[in-house]
Amino acid sequence: MPTDWQSCLAIVAHPDDLEYGAAAAVATWTDRGAEVGYLLVTRGEAGIDGIDPSRCAPLREKEQRASAEVVGVRSVEFLDHRDGVIEYGVGLRRDLTAAIRRHRPELVLTLNHQDTWGGTYWNSPDHRAVGRAVLDAAGDAGNRWIFTDLADDGLEPWGGVRWVAVAGSPNPTHAVDVSEGFERGVRSLLAHRAYIEGLTDEDPETYCRNFLTGTTRSAASRFGGRPATTFELFPR
Repeated sequence: MPTDWQSCLAIVAHPDDLEYGAAAAVATWTDRGAEVGYLLVTRGEAGIDGIDPSRCAPLREKEQRASAEVVGVRSVEFLDHRDGVIEYGVGLRRDLTAAIRRHRPELVLTLNHQDTWGGTYWNSPDHRAVGRAVLDAAGDAGNRWIFTDLADDGLEPWGGVRWVAVAGSPNPTHAVDVSEGFERGVRSLLAHRAYIEGLTDEDPETYCRNFLTGTTRSAASRFGGRPATTFELFPR
């Protein structure tokens, strides 16, 4: 995975999307002094079956901010698209283009945009819509003739995105050694306690540790035997 960059913007659909693996890599990046910001397209209000969306949204926002702090991320923003019904289209691309122009990252990070996670495990429509819009917006951000009104708001074109890294892809091309970031990755996922308690009856810490141990060890066989978080890297 390239390391000759200083700024990253991670754009995903929901609180917790980054914590299922990518946060351990984020911890290693912030350790070396990189600046990483999070942009959540929704507040995850439809994510917990037993909690009404009006109460769920502020709870999940609070958990996401605490989770980001664990791995050294200070900037966490939310766009307020509706959870579960995000639509790929010009509006979403414009919102993401504006964010990229505002943050001016070299690396943009998102979650799997493919139809499945590999095999027959179907991916969320929100993940697919956001991931594909991120890949497009990384190019839109540098084109002065797309979303020209953004320049009127002071958001000049930014063509400095060098890569888009897709976490959770079934077709990984690169990896980050997370030996040093693993424990913070576990704590970062555990910060989403309300979500996890709504998802499983398993002890939350056991659930988080087992999940991340499984994913990082499975990647290790392909990437030098070290616990790793994988990405599909798209150069710009």
